[in-house]
Amino acid sequence: MNSRTAYFENVTWRKSRYSNGDGADCVEVADGVPGVVPVRDSKDPGGAVLLVPAYAWTHFLASLPAG
Repeated sequence: MNSRTAYFENVTWRKSRYSNGDGADCVEVADGVPGVVPVRDSKDPGGAVLLVPAYAWTHFLASLPAG
């Protein structure tokens, strides 16, 4: 584990409510990190964390279809 992933050990991760129940093909995001939205693969919680700028995450969510 590198120092970047160790930094995110103490944040609260959450899966999308649209994730399937068996845990496959899921991503998790963490809230409360100023300026960025950390994203990781739920199957590899000790792996890489993608840091998406908060403004880009907002635009991404706005582009998704409703429902």
